[in-house]
Amino acid sequence: MNYSEKVMDHFQHPRNVGEIDGASGVGTVGNAKCGDIMRIFLDIDENQVIRDCKFKTFGCGAAVATSSMATEMVKGKTIQEAMEVTNKAVMEALDGLPPVKVHCSLLAEEAIHAALWDYCQKNGIIIDGLKKPKNDISEGEEEEEY
Repeated sequence: MNYSEKVMDHFQHPRNVGEIDGASGVGTVGNAKCGDIMRIFLDIDENQVIRDCKFKTFGCGAAVATSSMATEMVKGKTIQEAMEVTNKAVMEALDGLPPVKVHCSLLAEEAIHAALWDYCQKNGIIIDGLKKPKNDISEGEEEEEY
């Protein structure tokens, strides 16, 4: 499998690994099919700007790389801007992923949304377009044959 240099870089030197104590929002999602689990921690200030973002990922190199890139992409953004960090944007930022690893970028998008959902629930806020997260992103996914 060919991975881009950016994917390899984020896999070998992941950014923002760890936890945030007393995080404003925490999102955990997994994919039962591949066994990856991703947890994203957000520290959001009173202006709804993401001050800090950390992650813990149990999974393959692509899952680590996509979570690392996703945390980089939402840092310093407002919660509304963070909503626009899609799996496609994460993949493009990493110069692409092999087709069998595209689901890892979906996991990153879902984990960010789950953390934002948690933040909104705690603070009674509604973000346009934010839906209750699935705990397992393989739910409702058509069975894909690779």
